[in-house]
Amino acid sequence: MKKIGVLTSGGDSPGMNAAVRAAVRKGLYLGMEVYGIQRGYEGLLDGEIEKLQRHSVGDILQRGGTVLRTARSERFRTDEGQEHAVRMLETFGIEGLVVIGGDGSLAGGLELSKRGIRVMGVPGTIDNDLGYTDYTIGFDTAVNTVLSLISNIRDTSSAHERTTIIEVMGRNCGDIALHAGLGGGADVILVPEVAADLNEVCRKVIRGQQSGKLHSIIVKAEGVGISTQELTELIEDRTGRETRAVVPGYIQRGGTPSARDRMLASLTATKAVELLYDDTDSRAVGICGNEIVAYELEKALGMKREFDRKLYELADVLA
Repeated sequence: MKKIGVLTSGGDSPGMNAAVRAAVRKGLYLGMEVYGIQRGYEGLLDGEIEKLQRHSVGDILQRGGTVLRTARSERFRTDEGQEHAVRMLETFGIEGLVVIGGDGSLAGGLELSKRGIRVMGVPGTIDNDLGYTDYTIGFDTAVNTVLSLISNIRDTSSAHERTTIIEVMGRNCGDIALHAGLGGGADVILVPEVAADLNEVCRKVIRGQQSGKLHSIIVKAEGVGISTQELTELIEDRTGRETRAVVPGYIQRGGTPSARDRMLASLTATKAVELLYDDTDSRAVGICGNEIVAYELEKALGMKREFDRKLYELADVLA
């Protein structure tokens, strides 16, 4: 394979730039031409494609976001859009594609694969919701961002003797809430995978008050069934303690990527390019244990994400 493209799609995540850098420089090292595609599949449809060199990806390893930018494309979801995308790749002579993104982005890559384009998926999403890989690029950084927030909020919550609910990202996967809640010593962790017992939540807050605790920290994933505002009002009404909500939102998706995310991005993107160079059929690249793995793309997308119930139970024990 002589010409490959790289794009970032869907929600941005810290470490995407590290993955782009690795893909470009590994491709050039192997003697291939590497093309950057701006704004994901939307930019692909519009032909926003340019040839990249080593210097094109200089000084981006430590930066959050993505220099290739990203977008969600409704046009690409249609058969006509996908066929047009294939024609655009053929126009530029691009034979293979590195797609950095989450499940929706990799699903888009699968559609291109069915139309004859070799696609290598690299897991770029803070949600950690892809079943075929232990971790996704950006997850570790997002967890550390929330950890820092928990520490800051604990100070002011103690000073004012209040309960604080921190709503973190995670519509269908509660891993950010679970890992940040456990690492941050939250009193309660609410995730979409486990039905919330609101009476037990209130009992925990009350027991904390009775034991002399000055504050309570609740970490709640956004996908939990009750809205954060409703939960705030319910807890304040039942416990009698002032209750506030904090929603960090997109703060979780930005910032300098952690060492772990930079390493994961570099290893998975490098592997993706090596597979393209070897003319391997479409794959999804990830990490299992300490080993970089590559599964057939369609098979990988069909793997179910298993929630770590034991870790959740441990967080409850340690709270």
